[in-house]
Amino acid sequence: MIHPTALIDPSAQLADDVEVGPYSIIGPQVAIGAGSVIGSHVVVKGPTTLGERTRIFQFASVGEDCQDKKYAGEPTRLVVGDDNVIREGVTIHRGTVQDRGETTIGSRNLLMAYVHVGHDCVIGNDCILANQVTLAGHVNVGDCAILGGLAAVHQFCHFGEHAMAGGGSIITKDTPAYTMINGNPAQVHGLNLVGLKRRGFSREAIKALTDAYKLLYRQGLTVEQALVEMRKRYELPEVERFAASIECSTRGIVR
Repeated sequence: MIHPTALIDPSAQLADDVEVGPYSIIGPQVAIGAGSVIGSHVVVKGPTTLGERTRIFQFASVGEDCQDKKYAGEPTRLVVGDDNVIREGVTIHRGTVQDRGETTIGSRNLLMAYVHVGHDCVIGNDCILANQVTLAGHVNVGDCAILGGLAAVHQFCHFGEHAMAGGGSIITKDTPAYTMINGNPAQVHGLNLVGLKRRGFSREAIKALTDAYKLLYRQGLTVEQALVEMRKRYELPEVERFAASIECSTRGIVR
């Protein structure tokens, strides 16, 4: 299960059935859950916790010190949930004491080749980050989000749940939940209707979200007026999450 060329620090905590491939390095203060497979030439540095059934492919660097110039070696963390797939060349950095002190990734996410997750990022559950997606520090990605290949997200941006970004998008503003964006700089191009249908959203919810989207982007209302009106018309949790994703914006929303 552990290749003889792998280097495992004595303080690392690996479940009994964890597999570690040739020339991989598992450092101190690393915990890896049951059913996990660490490929060849992988480096995992602590403090890092990887959940059960984590699969990491060759040449990934997980839990390394962050690239923030303020970082001075503080013992910050990386916490990763269960059933994540981390493909070739992915880099994931731990947090900073200036923010949360922790980079957090949920469960059932797919990080394709050469994805970068910067310090203090939060990624929800069931997300797909395609090849070479780059998240700067302090980025928050909601559940079931999809970012196309080569998309780049500016630091401190929020990318809402069930939102989708086209390949090569440069995202410098907050992306409301359920929307679809594309371009440089990214602009909104409607709701992620195909994704909502595939995720089993009801017709009622999709109709309400469509109306809420029109109130926000097409009726000439201010953001505040649109939020008041959509909440007045609909008392659905989907509309409330859409409104909340706009309301929490600190950088302004994608237009």
